[in-house]
Amino acid sequence: MTSETFTIPTIETTRLALRAPKEADFEHEVEFFNSERSHYVGGPLPREQVWRSIAGFLGHWAMRGYGFWGIDEKATGKYLGRAGLWCPEGWPEREIGWTLMEGAEGHGYAYEAAVAARSYAYETLGWKTAISMILAGNMRSVALAEKLGASHESEFEHERFGPCHIYRHPAPETLT
Repeated sequence: MTSETFTIPTIETTRLALRAPKEADFEHEVEFFNSERSHYVGGPLPREQVWRSIAGFLGHWAMRGYGFWGIDEKATGKYLGRAGLWCPEGWPEREIGWTLMEGAEGHGYAYEAAVAARSYAYETLGWKTAISMILAGNMRSVALAEKLGASHESEFEHERFGPCHIYRHPAPETLT
């Protein structure tokens, strides 16, 4: 654990800006966590818990030195969701994760953001491996993990979320 001052880097891709989570994301996240889509990431949640979730994303950066970025579409500034690196208490190991808001799916944003997050993990943080932990039934995330080159490795029973699939990402030296 660290209590030092921390900086959340901004990463830009062709279409996206991955930046620090901010309070302006809150209403978008509340809407998401009141939808059926939130069931794959611990929802639904009341407003107060959504606020704590965003604060937790920031706290993860302070405690681990990495975390989730908010994703904005560069051309419009529209908030699209979040992606990043995650390993809170109870996780089996470090993860690359993503969640998109309603209407942002199907445009390749999650893929673009996940590739940027994985590159940061491998090139900047020196990770040698990473997983994506996907709740059973989340076929869109399974398809994305496979598109990223990750392969199904095992199952994990999370104490709160239940059965999850563990997808192992390719090692950094195998990526082109």
